[in-house]
Amino acid sequence: MANENQTTQEETIEQNVSTETETTNEETIEETVEKDELTLANEKINELQMKLDEAENRHFRLHADFENYKRRVRLDKEASEKYRAQNLVTDLLPALDNFERALKMEVTDEKTKSILQGMEMVYRSLTEALKNEGVDAIESVGQVFDPHLHQAVMQVEDSNFESNVVVEEFQKGYKLKDRVIRPAMVKVNQ
Repeated sequence: MANENQTTQEETIEQNVSTETETTNEETIEETVEKDELTLANEKINELQMKLDEAENRHFRLHADFENYKRRVRLDKEASEKYRAQNLVTDLLPALDNFERALKMEVTDEKTKSILQGMEMVYRSLTEALKNEGVDAIESVGQVFDPHLHQAVMQVEDSNFESNVVVEEFQKGYKLKDRVIRPAMVKVNQ
């Protein structure tokens, strides 16, 4: 009987150990499965977070591009409005030059004087209309030569003027607001 009890106890211990081993194995398998699922979930979360970050960056870039586009369109519109008269002014400058040449003509009789007075009135009206649009003549004689405003066609040595100063103007230059429409053709002292 002692042998029987001992065998039963051994069998019970073996069953308990076997059950504990199976339970431990099941718990280990469950823990491994849970860890794998958790790892997969974390990877999926990281992947989705990267996609979200990328989408947000793309959205911010598109927004910045759109703001830049709106700014460029606004600046283009302002420049277009500011310089709308440029083509007309460019076309009228030769007529102004001809008026100025005609007004320098020597007058000998009364008939020519009255024609010249009429031309002066038209010239003043034309220059006043251009001034109202923002067109100004570029000052040249006695000014320091500026390659943005003047076009030097001759150089002279004149002791009455300092070096690099405009001595004579051959053709007037004009600016529309802050843009040079035509540089003045000038003679510059060395």
